[in-house]
This record gives sequence, structure tokens and C-alpha cells, in this order.
Amino acid sequence: MVEKVKALCIKYREILIYLIVGVMTTLVSWGAAFLGKLVLNMDVSWQNTVNNTFSWLVGVLFAYPLNRKWVFKSENPQILKEFFGFAASRVSTLIMDIVIMWLTINVIQMKSYWIAKIFISSVIVTIANYVFSKVLIFKKK
Repeated sequence: MVEKVKALCIKYREILIYLIVGVMTTLVSWGAAFLGKLVLNMDVSWQNTVNNTFSWLVGVLFAYPLNRKWVFKSENPQILKEFFGFAASRVSTLIMDIVIMWLTINVIQMKSYWIAKIFISSVIVTIANYVFSKVLIFKKK
């Protein structure tokens, strides 16, 4: 039994580490949002947008080096180009997240924001981020 689990972990190593890095990134992003909320008064609606953008940016800055080194083991010498591709792919999935949330809450009129966010949008965005990273950003030559 232990050998089967070990074999599965080896076979799916990249995906498992990707998910671990994703959880770590989420925690860092939420921590940045928490700190941003402490710093900003949050009485004005634009401050929520600034804080959300800040926490997203912190998440991207945290995720890139971990994905580069641990998940995809990139050796691309063009780190800046690779980073901007990574950031651009994350912008596209941020837009995807916004559209999915708008569709599920405003169009389909789901009653639970959190079910839409965690079980629909986050799953789709996580898969898209992995595919973009694997196929476009950290592709092996």
C-alpha cells in the first residue's frame, strides 16, 4: 500500500507540488489582504479595489519563483520575460474569475457567493493557471 501511494506521489509530483504552492499562495494573498485592510480605512469603495489588487499582486510575486523552481523546474535564462508571461497569464485568469463570478451570481443567480467562488471559480481558475503555466510559460523545449 505504501509503495502504491509513493508511486502515485512520484507520478503526480508536479500537480501535487503545484497544489501545495497554490495553497501557500492563497494564504499569502489573504494575509496581504488582511494587512491591507488594517492599513486602509476601507470606508471608500475604491480602497477595496486597491486592497484586492494589492493582495493579488503579492500572490503573483510569491507564486512565480515557487512555480519556477519547485513546480516546473524552469531553467529559462530569460527570467524577466518568463515572469511577465506568468503575470499576464494570471491577469487573464483574474479576468476569468471576475467573469465566472458575475455569471454565477448575477446571471445564474446562485444563492451562495462562497460556493460559486470556492467550488466553481477557484477550481476553473486553478486548472487554467496550471495549463497556462505548463503549456505557455514553463514549457520544456
